[in-house]
Amino acid sequence: MRTIYKICPASNWREAERQGVYHGSADDVRDGFIHFSTAAQVAETVKKHYFGQTGLFLIAVDSGALGDALRWEPSRGGDLFPHLYGDLDLGAVTAVLDLRARSDGSHDIPELQS
Repeated sequence: MRTIYKICPASNWREAERQGVYHGSADDVRDGFIHFSTAAQVAETVKKHYFGQTGLFLIAVDSGALGDALRWEPSRGGDLFPHLYGDLDLGAVTAVLDLRARSDGSHDIPELQS
């Protein structure tokens, strides 16, 4: 299993749990796919897009459970990022982790599996 990660406001994730599916953030909807990061990409993604934000979850997802809707596409610096073209079935989620903000606006990244 290769784990990929979605950074998500806790309130949005709780709504997804109520609905039984995650449709993505406003940015995801605009771009036409749900943005994910690998374990190696999470810290930079959090720094670039979520600096100073509180109340975030880091959603761990089994990439193998996503099938052909998951595509690896070049993005920042040519790195391949996982993009899901469709909704996230919560059955693929393996963990929901707190992404705690520090007083300086950065975040404590939990130990992640690849």
